[in-house]
Amino acid sequence: MMQRKTLKLLAMAAMVLTVMMAATEKTTTIFIIGDSTAAQKDLSKGKLERGWGMALQCYFDDNIRVDNHAVNGRSSLSFFNEGRWQKVLDKIKPGDYVIIQFGHNDEKPKADRHTDPGSTFDYMLARYVRETREKGGIPVLMNCVVRRNFFVNAPENDDDEKLRTQTFKDGVKMVEGDTLIDTHGLYRVAPRDVAQRMNVHFVDANQITHDLEQGLGTEASKKLHMWYLPGTEPTEPKGKQDNTHYNVYGAHVVAKLLADALCQEIPVLKKYRCDADITVDRLGRGDYMDLEPAVAAAQAISKQEVTIQILGGQWQQPKLPKKSRLKFILREGATWH
Repeated sequence: MMQRKTLKLLAMAAMVLTVMMAATEKTTTIFIIGDSTAAQKDLSKGKLERGWGMALQCYFDDNIRVDNHAVNGRSSLSFFNEGRWQKVLDKIKPGDYVIIQFGHNDEKPKADRHTDPGSTFDYMLARYVRETREKGGIPVLMNCVVRRNFFVNAPENDDDEKLRTQTFKDGVKMVEGDTLIDTHGLYRVAPRDVAQRMNVHFVDANQITHDLEQGLGTEASKKLHMWYLPGTEPTEPKGKQDNTHYNVYGAHVVAKLLADALCQEIPVLKKYRCDADITVDRLGRGDYMDLEPAVAAAQAISKQEVTIQILGGQWQQPKLPKKSRLKFILREGATWH
């Protein structure tokens, strides 16, 4: 009798595992390859820098899995030569998407990163497109997001990564105007050209972020970036003037706009598009990493119903009034305990 029960339990466990594996196989993955503007970030000591690719999962439901491989400081050339592309290529299943976004570092002079638009840059983008298609994947070319450059003459910038170690006093002392000035030149044009030649999905991230930053203006656009006056942000006590990299707020604003653009370019993705007022995630993909400050922030939002989505893990369910305006959405296997 005991043996029969054991066998029955084992059979049920195998069935559950099979269903879970089947669900995983049916999940469509959006891979991201690119640079620091999209990349995974160091979350230690409460650091606030985020890549838009970290936040993208918040805007698609659990039928879409975002697998972000973008890395700080990489160009289309160095990402490939370091073997990072091969790791992505090995994981692509038919029907998966690969977002390809480079340019910030391709324009740098170092030989291990530099490519030229119209020749080597286009070649690398085309290679990513071709090899994605060979695996049955669907390539999506994006051009680079803009830098927050309101300077009449763009300051010399041989390496965006240096901005991460600078403080406020190290920032550029040039006077800013009212008009956002392009810093990418033909590196923002080449991805569109390759997309047209190869009949590839294209999202104009450069134009989208240009309109965002220009619309906000000189002062308000600082709120998107790692731009803090000394003494205003505990994690950056000496302040910072980083006009390239996003903070938590900026990454989410940009990710939401790019999610909308992806759905417009690829209508089948619309049915997986989701939204919440606030996202909580211990991996740093959300607006908050802890539930308590998220609930406090949600209660300050003046809406009839405020949604908080929670990505993965076990959480202590907050004690709220029966008629609370807050609605919780548990995703990626998140549970209450």
